[in-house]
Amino acid sequence: MLENTNRIYPTGSLSESGEDYLEAILILGKNQPLVRVKDIARFLGVSRPSVVVALGGLAAKGLVRHEHYGGVELTAKGRQAADAVYQRHLLLEYFLNSILGVSRRTARQDACRLEHTLSPESVRRLMNFVARTKNYEKVK
Repeated sequence: MLENTNRIYPTGSLSESGEDYLEAILILGKNQPLVRVKDIARFLGVSRPSVVVALGGLAAKGLVRHEHYGGVELTAKGRQAADAVYQRHLLLEYFLNSILGVSRRTARQDACRLEHTLSPESVRRLMNFVARTKNYEKVK
C-alpha cells in the first residue's frame, strides 16, 4: 500500500508558496550538493529578493537554514514537509499521466496546482485507487 496520509499531510499548515519553496529545495538538493538562492529563483521563476523573503519566513518556522550569501538546506521538519508535498505531486502526476493518459507536460503542470488543494481524504482515496489499479511504487 502507498504511504499513509500522515506522511502526505504532516501536521501544520503552509501556504501554497511555502510548499513550493520547500519542494524546490528538495528537488534541487537531489541534483546538486549546494542549493543557492539563485537556483531556487531560477527553478520557480521568481526574483532572488522574493526567495530571500520566503526563506526568512520558512527559517522562522524552523523549516530551512539559510546563511546570508550561503547555501539553503532543509531542517528535519522542513524535509518532512517537503517530502509530503513532493509525494502528493508524484502521486498526482502519475495518476494524470499513466492512468488518465494526460500528456507528461500537462500532468506535471496540473499536479503542481492540485498538490496544494486536494483534501487528505481525496489523496488517501486516490492513493488507494492507484494502488489497486496499477503497480504504483513510491518514488523516492
